[in-house]
Amino acid sequence: MPITLQGIAGDFSAEFMRKLHGLEQAMVARGLDPAEFIISKESAASANARPIGPFFYDYTVFIGGEHFTVTEPNDMGFLEYFYGRILAPEEEPAPRKQVGLLGRLAH
Repeated sequence: MPITLQGIAGDFSAEFMRKLHGLEQAMVARGLDPAEFIISKESAASANARPIGPFFYDYTVFIGGEHFTVTEPNDMGFLEYFYGRILAPEEEPAPRKQVGLLGRLAH
């Protein structure tokens, strides 16, 4: 089952949608179930100050009862970030490493 996409800032870009299947395949290859993930897209708070529309979007990833938010200028920027987190090694050095799946994705 695929990742669930939702949001109030418009649809995800066509390029994002074309590459989503590759992300899901990478997740499965690393033992993750894409069906457990919900990605929500909303206009970032700074978008309210711009008369011409949003400059950045907040992408919130929900995994079970946990979540994290990333602010990116577009869908492909988010996809690149998220894909990098999926491919990140299990033991990534970080000053404040969170434990478990959410920690691996958030850092």
